[in-house]
Amino acid sequence: MTKPATRFPTPAIDTLPDDIRTRILAVQEKSGFVPNVFLSLASRPDEFRAFFAYHDALMEKDSGLTKAEREMIVVATSAANQCHYCVIAHGAILRIRAKNPVIADQIAVNYRKADITPRQRAMLDFAMKVSRSAETVSEDDFAEVASHGFTDNDIWDMTAVSAFFALSNRMANITSMKPNDEFYMMGRLPK
Repeated sequence: MTKPATRFPTPAIDTLPDDIRTRILAVQEKSGFVPNVFLSLASRPDEFRAFFAYHDALMEKDSGLTKAEREMIVVATSAANQCHYCVIAHGAILRIRAKNPVIADQIAVNYRKADITPRQRAMLDFAMKVSRSAETVSEDDFAEVASHGFTDNDIWDMTAVSAFFALSNRMANITSMKPNDEFYMMGRLPK
């Protein structure tokens, strides 16, 4: 028996508002499948639009963090938050963006022992503190991450990605969102 994508009902794509249907079909065209997060959120159009607008603003822009580094933050914090969906889905994206078939697994298990730079480790240390105990972030934490060459804008981005995915992790966990099978092999083998 096939397990549903989420514990909540998902709408048929052809019943969705035009903008949401168009976005989902574009993702399907590019990737070959519809990631379950799209279906899970589609039943609430206003929330879908807000979620993906902020997601895109954080994850697709040019900034001092590479797209792969932003995905590192997602994988590390999602692993700490025990979010199966985000670790698997964003692990796939990280493997592709980093062009490294093992980096996502290393970061998900223990980023402190992953094959990353000291700068990236400092970034993940800061992001993890934001994700797990933001109330304890101090000026010393800001100074430490800045000592690795990160600007205030970079630190804002680390914070925003960590905070946004804390929301996403909790929604994915509560909805029992299942990762698509396609994510497991993405970026593992050369094309």
